[in-house]
Amino acid sequence: MKRYLTLFILLLTALSGFARGPYDGSYAGSSAYGMASYRVDSLKTLLAASLANKDTPIDTLTINRINKLAAEFIDINPDSTIYYSKLAIVRSIAIKYNSGIADGMVELGKVYSLKGDYTKAEKNFKGAELLYIKIKDDAGLANCYIHTGRLYNRMSNFNTASYYFNKSLEINRRISNEAGIADSYHNIGMVADNIGKSSYALDNYFKSLSINIKLHDKFSSASNYNNIGEIMKGMEIYPKSMEYYKRALLIWQNSKNIQGMSTGYQNIAEILMLQKKFDEALPYIRRSLKLTIDQDDKDGLAGLYRDLGLCYANKKDFATSLAYMAKSLKIATDYKLDYDKTVSLSSFASVYNLQKDYKNAYQYATIAREASQKLGNISLRANAALQLSSALAGLERFQEAFEMRKQYDDLKDSLKSEENVQKLTSFNLESTFQEKQRRIAEEHQRKDEQYQEKIQRQGLLSVIFFIIILGMIAVLIVYYKAKRKQQKINTILEDKNHEVLKQQADLNNQTYKLNESNNLKDRLISVLAHDLRAPLSTLRGLFGLLEDESITHEQFLSMIPQALKKLEYTSDFLDTLLFWINSQMENFNSSTKSFTLKEIAAFEVQNYQEQAAEKGIKLLDSVPESMAVTADPNSIRIVIRNLITNAIKFSRKDDTIQVTAHRHEDNFILLSVKDTGVGMSEKQLNKLFRSKVDSGTGTNNESGTGMGLLFCKDLIEKCNGKIWVESVQGSGTEFFFTLPMTMSIVKEEEEVAMAS
Repeated sequence: MKRYLTLFILLLTALSGFARGPYDGSYAGSSAYGMASYRVDSLKTLLAASLANKDTPIDTLTINRINKLAAEFIDINPDSTIYYSKLAIVRSIAIKYNSGIADGMVELGKVYSLKGDYTKAEKNFKGAELLYIKIKDDAGLANCYIHTGRLYNRMSNFNTASYYFNKSLEINRRISNEAGIADSYHNIGMVADNIGKSSYALDNYFKSLSINIKLHDKFSSASNYNNIGEIMKGMEIYPKSMEYYKRALLIWQNSKNIQGMSTGYQNIAEILMLQKKFDEALPYIRRSLKLTIDQDDKDGLAGLYRDLGLCYANKKDFATSLAYMAKSLKIATDYKLDYDKTVSLSSFASVYNLQKDYKNAYQYATIAREASQKLGNISLRANAALQLSSALAGLERFQEAFEMRKQYDDLKDSLKSEENVQKLTSFNLESTFQEKQRRIAEEHQRKDEQYQEKIQRQGLLSVIFFIIILGMIAVLIVYYKAKRKQQKINTILEDKNHEVLKQQADLNNQTYKLNESNNLKDRLISVLAHDLRAPLSTLRGLFGLLEDESITHEQFLSMIPQALKKLEYTSDFLDTLLFWINSQMENFNSSTKSFTLKEIAAFEVQNYQEQAAEKGIKLLDSVPESMAVTADPNSIRIVIRNLITNAIKFSRKDDTIQVTAHRHEDNFILLSVKDTGVGMSEKQLNKLFRSKVDSGTGTNNESGTGMGLLFCKDLIEKCNGKIWVESVQGSGTEFFFTLPMTMSIVKEEEEVAMAS
């Protein structure tokens, strides 16, 4: 496939822009990338058994499927196309199936053409041509001629390419293959476009487009739209060109056609370049480049690197520009892309002229001029002459520059004359095309009216159908009743199933609770065994020492306070534990009543003043007299006692513990016990109020069970409250819990508020 060149006229410092060129869709085919992937999977599934078993007999159906798989792979993985094409050829040779051999050779030729190996491509197309002629397969021969023509078009051998496209058109007309006729017109237009006959190219593009729209072939229509856009761009009708490009790109994007999307992105970028919007053009070029690299399309890569070079040259980044230009020229030279090579040479000259390196500009412009003369393209010759004139002027060879400028003007006048014909032809053809669309729409409407008349004549048949429908309704009624009966049975079964599931859930819940109870029981036994044994062991040891007269009576008396302290701690713990155990019983009668927090808080603070004073801690009661709550007072007493003892345990000399209470939101009282002690880390906070807590030692090595906070949480929640804690390590801890306010107090407050 040969890319189209568009000249963007500059004086000494403007842009030279070159289009990606006519798009033939030769390797993306008429299928979308996504659909191709789907068909690949389907074909691989069909072929899996025969390909896996070498003993499976070879048949023509399997060979045709292998060739079809090869064709689908060309837009996804060209190397897989080579593998499956060769496999089809080998199997076809084994059973002397010439059609399978020819089809495989065409697919091989397409891949080799895409990869730039034109010798192998030409050899395969020639072999396929001879076989199609031998077996008199006109459709296969016409398709082979199309791809052979595209090969020569890529090689810039336009006369040979035109010959094969016209041969294909002749055959497709003879066998009335409309899709093939449209494809032939499209490719004939593409050759005319490449040699500068834009008017003739446009004529063929519209012929192809008319047929493709009639056949509802969106993918082929996209190629037509793209190439019509190319003609419009050459005529410098940029808005119209952009409209056609975007129409083509939308079809390719919706169908995920990789090669088409790559072409669309580059063509839109080149319109932006012609409008000097280089920063907007670069993202489109990079999108196109990524897709083109994935496809290994050498022709496309040459054009894209050239576009990048021109963008950076006009952004004054000449080092980057020349690097991309070198890549473009190398690809065009290595793969014998004469058209691209000529464009790259002129682009090199343009960049050097912009850089005011007139010596190098002259060198490249001279070579480009010679190459363009061989190709015979007016646009290429004009652009080479312009660059050569600019370089000669920079070298102060003004007479030669003037002569070259005159030659450029002559070529440009010729091109402009042709452009005028193109503009007239394009708009006339577009009007003709719209008229054809209108006629097609009228034809469809006429057929619809005939169809409606036919329906009206079938009134008698409608009566018969009505009787049949009545019979079907009767059958459906019987079926419906049976279905309803079955649904009722299913409903009963579902209800039973729900009951079973609910019972299972209840059993699981009971099992969970039993496991939790067992875990708690084990913890309590462990705590009791440890905490009861310690004071008893102390007393036994103390009395043993006294009995053995190991200590004096005075020493014994001095040890008694410590032993009594341990016994007192154990007694308090047992009282708390017994009360909590009773609260877990189903028949536990929680003596909920209204009382003031002050009387309980004051009592507990007074009881622990001496213990706090021994450690040098200030224990304060700041609970107001008026705070009345509805709860079990014994439960609240135990909670406050535990929180105060915890605060004393983890406070140091000169620390303060304060018990406060105030009105909380939603008719609750919030009570807090705050200390300025050692505090807790975030890890310790996360372990609180759980069934397993390892209690740390206090500031005077006081011990604990680790169960108190668990009891507190349970008792507060039984009183319809909540408990939580806030702490900062090294700065202290504050425990909070809420209790429902006595409703009589709430009502009194509301009445006072209303009265005021």
